[in-house]
Amino acid sequence: MTLAHRYQAVRRHSLALAEPLSDEDCGAQSMPDASPIKWHLAHTTWFFETFILERMERGFAPFHPAFRILFNSYYNGIGEKHPRPQRGLLTRPAMAQVRAYRANVDTRIARLLETAPSDELETLLTLGLQHEQQHQELMLTDVKHLLAQSLLRPAYMELPLLVAGAAPPLEWLVFDGGLTEIGHDGQGFGFDNEVPRHKQYIAPFALASRLVTNGEYLNFINAGGYANAALWLAEGWDWVRTQNLRAPIYWFQDEKGAWQEFTLHGPQPLDLNRPATHISLFEADAYAHWAGARLPTEFEWEHAAAQAPLETGALHPAGASKGGLQQMYGHCWQWTSSSYAPYPGFAAAEGALGEYNGKFMLNQYVLRGASCATPEGHARASYRNFFPAGARWQFTGIRLAK
Repeated sequence: MTLAHRYQAVRRHSLALAEPLSDEDCGAQSMPDASPIKWHLAHTTWFFETFILERMERGFAPFHPAFRILFNSYYNGIGEKHPRPQRGLLTRPAMAQVRAYRANVDTRIARLLETAPSDELETLLTLGLQHEQQHQELMLTDVKHLLAQSLLRPAYMELPLLVAGAAPPLEWLVFDGGLTEIGHDGQGFGFDNEVPRHKQYIAPFALASRLVTNGEYLNFINAGGYANAALWLAEGWDWVRTQNLRAPIYWFQDEKGAWQEFTLHGPQPLDLNRPATHISLFEADAYAHWAGARLPTEFEWEHAAAQAPLETGALHPAGASKGGLQQMYGHCWQWTSSSYAPYPGFAAAEGALGEYNGKFMLNQYVLRGASCATPEGHARASYRNFFPAGARWQFTGIRLAK
């Protein structure tokens, strides 16, 4: 597939993700950490306009001068930004104008590819497409959080969610450890936080063959897990007590006391065989302590992932179907015990694009793998996702280690 065709495919897919939603859905913001769908569609377009057209298009003129501020996310090198918690207040531009903005920039990018192809253009365009695909995942997780706020509990996608088969017994898979190579190997695309590739010593360890299931996590709840301070990190215990939590974010009990789970398919009876998801680091760590285990380091996870098959989900994590190392990709992002920090020798790129990852390397933890909402091509052993310890609106799950 040519770069031009890939560009068109990625851009079409973003619009397709918005297709099941009303304009009202697309403009609402459910919390400061989430963004409206309309903002995602405009911001990803802003990326191409700002970092490519502005520097490469002859006679450049912005689609709308105010968009440079309205749809700047966190790039201080670009200039002013609209406050993130107020993105849901942007009733203007309307969705129709955002679609017109996308069409305008797409036409200009296509013209640029025809008239001024270069290695720099290809590099920036590839980064822009990877960036938009990251936002495609955020579109799904953000709209799920939005729809969950309604007592109507509407479905994003009116498709049945099939019951998973019985989860295979959890096995402990032993890895010898030793000195291993960590980081992106230079084959294909990789983000700057995946390099430099470097050597890392790993002590022998064991990794769970699959993710923790809803049924196993329910056992933790029924055993008083959310009421036992001894299981929790100090900050996690404060987090639980302050918010009066007793279950994962999308779990609720119906009028008969049966557990339900809100999904992108709408409310569903809690499937005990599917992976527990939308779990914070605090919850994952507490569960691991309760289970007599721990969370893996990101280096252990990457070392083990070299032997794991690629799997893809479909808007909700699927159950494991066999033994061996399963569910490393395509179901849930998996918390590690590793703080998000630069690799030895890391250097951010010059200019505003150097803000992409490096400046967030503080007070966050690394997640590995890929979720059911992760676009195709973003699942690789070296991929480093990162969130603060209390985040749980993403498809995050638990992989145990010893």
